[in-house]
Amino acid sequence: MTLGQEFNAFAVTLREDIERLREAVSLLGEVNMGATAIGTGINAPRGYKESVIRHLREITGLDLVTAGDLVESTSDTGVFITFSGALKRSALKLSKISNDLRLLSSGPQAGLGEINLPARQAGSSIMPGKVNPVIPEAVSQVAYSVAGADVTVSMAVEAGQLQLNAFEPIIAHSLFQSITWLERACQTLRVNCVDGITANEERLADTVARSVTVITALAPVIGYAEAAKLAKQALATNEKVSDLVITAGLLDQAQLDEILQPAKLAGLAPDTGVIDIPKQVLPDAAGEAPETVEAGAQIAAPKGSD
Repeated sequence: MTLGQEFNAFAVTLREDIERLREAVSLLGEVNMGATAIGTGINAPRGYKESVIRHLREITGLDLVTAGDLVESTSDTGVFITFSGALKRSALKLSKISNDLRLLSSGPQAGLGEINLPARQAGSSIMPGKVNPVIPEAVSQVAYSVAGADVTVSMAVEAGQLQLNAFEPIIAHSLFQSITWLERACQTLRVNCVDGITANEERLADTVARSVTVITALAPVIGYAEAAKLAKQALATNEKVSDLVITAGLLDQAQLDEILQPAKLAGLAPDTGVIDIPKQVLPDAAGEAPETVEAGAQIAAPKGSD
């Protein structure tokens, strides 16, 4: 895959969570004002519920509504679990992305080194030149705090008795803290990390060129058995798969270039599914006796194969 595909996946997964958060927020618009102590509305003046909701809507601009069952809405605080769970889901996805950024930028010698994160501190006090991925690390720590706050909210919701929810203060505190920290974490990650990420193009090109996994794209053409043999040979000799294929006379450079187009491998270009190949011996689909393919013949690459 390309870096563009990877980062687009990051964007899509967070965009989905924005929708989940909006759905959860909409549930918070149901209020039980006028329920008084336990939901019966005793001692509330006539028209109080309607008047309060009207004024709250005007003041906040929110689409607030009165709960349909005031007794139920007074005893049930499950909406806070739903909202807290949505916050936790977003936080953990954000941490997953941060972990991926740290992994992709690891190196330069013993890691992947596919991307470069902007340096945000002088570096290690004991290892000169070492730069730590401090922003993704900070974001992950925020995610751990949000996950912990979700446990707090869950326990506080469960601990309410009848219509008395004495632990709503810690629920409110946990939710507001999670919202604030997540918002700041997102801004920090974007401004101090994502906006400054660059691709290590030379490392990426070399990794692709030396990758044995490209043999996967060649297997439908040269046959699984031949592909497996070349893969083992490439690993043992540290030679490029493409060089071994050409040396073995299985394909020429033009055919290799056609099959191994980066855009085609990443699913970004249409695959004709038909490739001209020289005379060679290929096993059939069941791995039985091999069949001989004449020079200049064409073989259709299977569609949708993994």
